[in-house]
Amino acid sequence: MKDKGWDRRQVNAGLGAGLMALGAPGMAAPVASAAGEGRKTMTDHPLNTGGDRGYLRIATEEAFATREQVDIYLRMIKDGTADKGMVSLWGFYAKSPSERAMTIMDRLLDLGERRIADMDRTGIDVGILALTSPGVQPMLDVAEARGVAQRANDYLAERCHAHPTRFVGMTAVAPQDPEWSAREIIRGAKELGFKGCQINSHTQGHYLDEPQFDPIIRALVEVDQPLYIHPSTLPDSMIAPLVEAGLDGAIFGFGVETGMHLLRLITTGIFDRYPTLQIMVGHMGEALPYWLYRLDYMHQAGVRSKRYERLKPLKKTIAEYMRSNVLVTNSGVAWEPAIKFCQQVVGEDRVMYAMDYPYEYEAYEVQAMDNMDMTPALKKKFFQSNAERWFKLDPAQYTPKVK
Repeated sequence: MKDKGWDRRQVNAGLGAGLMALGAPGMAAPVASAAGEGRKTMTDHPLNTGGDRGYLRIATEEAFATREQVDIYLRMIKDGTADKGMVSLWGFYAKSPSERAMTIMDRLLDLGERRIADMDRTGIDVGILALTSPGVQPMLDVAEARGVAQRANDYLAERCHAHPTRFVGMTAVAPQDPEWSAREIIRGAKELGFKGCQINSHTQGHYLDEPQFDPIIRALVEVDQPLYIHPSTLPDSMIAPLVEAGLDGAIFGFGVETGMHLLRLITTGIFDRYPTLQIMVGHMGEALPYWLYRLDYMHQAGVRSKRYERLKPLKKTIAEYMRSNVLVTNSGVAWEPAIKFCQQVVGEDRVMYAMDYPYEYEAYEVQAMDNMDMTPALKKKFFQSNAERWFKLDPAQYTPKVK
């Protein structure tokens, strides 16, 4: 199997490079071992903002919440209208007295001095912010969902205006109403100054490849902004064996479901219909870059056999679409071998830094990324210039002024 710009030899070479990186000189302590408290003591250099290492750090998948949003989740859990995923996720974060849950809730609800102090503490220059998952998508009252999303967007725009050198926003939508969501995407881009749109995977078990969501895709193409598909709580139709094993959340289930969502879009021809559309996914591509060899082989076999009605011939292979229409952030995966492999098979211009604040907030992980064994030019792409390119950021807005 071979296509333009990618073949099996490249994937095999990338895998070899990733494995070599596991033992390469300069490999960061936090990823050298899967266990052991020693990995959290890396203090080999200070984490300053301002570009003292030759690049700014732009974190591209950072979450916030509104009190209204969380209160509705709690109401739905209490009155029995929440699905199993919301009960599992928000029954913990919004109700648990554990230190992790309480700290994350406090950080989610802050778009002011505490968040900026946390960014300063870990050397994050700019945070690209989006309403935390699952957004308003599980809300059964569509009018309520629209109102919560709109108010969240207005609030985020106000906070971005208050801190223009530190915060960048992405639009929240209510896909339950695709036409309204399309209008909100345009408002976000043209009136609020937002630079993309985040949708938290499925909407009550429905996926963006379904025809009713086409207005959302058309609006994104119209404003030429990326769609960030973020994980969500799993739908009831697939959650049972995962939740019973404690694997439904970020540990595994999120990536499985979100990776499937992106594959549904690719294999049903979203990029043939909208060739300029760019879709971002986090967590190192929700594992898809590492499955590309098998995905391409089995997809093409399925198309040839006509086994599935929905699998039609496409203009490109899955791997080619990953290199032309998919963008990847490393949110929650501060692991050098995975990042290098993804850069090789998806493209150096398509892999970006993210912290995944506040769900994963670790100074040692930022230091691990600083210490990756790669050229200064590539590291600047990873931390800064790729985000500037794809979110269409103006560096003059936040680049430190030389005195």
